[in-house]
Amino acid sequence: MSVADRLDGKRVVICAGSGGVGKTTTSAALAMGLAAEGKRVAVITIDPAKRLADSLGLEDLDNEPRLVDPKRFKGHGIEMQGELWAMMLDAKRTFDELIARLAPDAKTRDEVLANRIYQELSGAVAGSQEFTAIAKLYDLDRSGEFDVLVLDTPPSRNALDFLDAPDRLTGFLEGRALKVFLAPTGLAAKVMGRGTSVVFSVLRRVTGVDLLQDLSVFFRALGGLIDGFRERASGVKKLLSDPATTFLIVTSPEREPVDEAIFFRGKLREAGMPFGGLIVNRVQLDLVEGDPDEEAARLDGDLSDELKQKVADTLRELQVLAARDRASLERLMDELDEPDPVIIPLLDGDVHDVDGLVLVHEHLFETTG
Repeated sequence: MSVADRLDGKRVVICAGSGGVGKTTTSAALAMGLAAEGKRVAVITIDPAKRLADSLGLEDLDNEPRLVDPKRFKGHGIEMQGELWAMMLDAKRTFDELIARLAPDAKTRDEVLANRIYQELSGAVAGSQEFTAIAKLYDLDRSGEFDVLVLDTPPSRNALDFLDAPDRLTGFLEGRALKVFLAPTGLAAKVMGRGTSVVFSVLRRVTGVDLLQDLSVFFRALGGLIDGFRERASGVKKLLSDPATTFLIVTSPEREPVDEAIFFRGKLREAGMPFGGLIVNRVQLDLVEGDPDEEAARLDGDLSDELKQKVADTLRELQVLAARDRASLERLMDELDEPDPVIIPLLDGDVHDVDGLVLVHEHLFETTG
């Protein structure tokens, strides 16, 4: 079954898996293939190496989708019937935009964005990328501007980082410690009342930073944003479990990515999230079925016995790799209950241009002869 059949009727496609397995390339090739079929598609990446921008012929990508010139695909075997848009997530900017959208008024918005404590904390929170990635996905989905959204997720060794992002944010905002700080008679009030504190007084004189004032503004403003954050987290969580959303697990045959793929599938199952299928990248296929020595002996030309032996040794090594990859595939198919994974063979070199994306696309959409 081609990936097109798996994505029929889907509005949001989330490519998940460990780092270094080709998620960015796969996401781009998926989006390109769906756009070629006539859809208006946006692919969202978090790849700081700008491989997506390079492969699509774009000088740069930013936090808003940019249309890829359809002329880019002419002469490469892709006829673009729809539109392909691409963007690279700026986690900090997305978090700032979320604050601006949820703030009850302009004064609160400006106070939070200019607050030194917020600037430090937002950098740390946004740096995890998980919540900001799906928050951006949520906004683009609600805009109604695209038929399909393809998200290249942050590489994470813990699937819960992504799946639990909405719950973790809500848990923080509704947590006991924060409530104590925000309570009028709680810790915040006690701290803010110590205007004569020697430490803060010295700090203010030496650095010019009024930390007490920053704390006061930060917690007061945060209190006004909690309801908005709670509603947004709820909306994001619904989007992840929506029937029009699907998760594709992308992996390679190596042991660690396989282990993570199996772990992630289990978490999807536990969370009731929609699973759309498995894509296995960089699979070493059998080049010969017979004995390597016999195959090398059949080579035409006046090859020396030494060269034929080297050919045989190389074929033997590739057979070992192919056997390893077959075993990994069998394990994945069994553990993930996925009898028909999409397999992309090991290609020559990294994918860094449209021709490379087209090769991946051919295997994803089964357009190879």
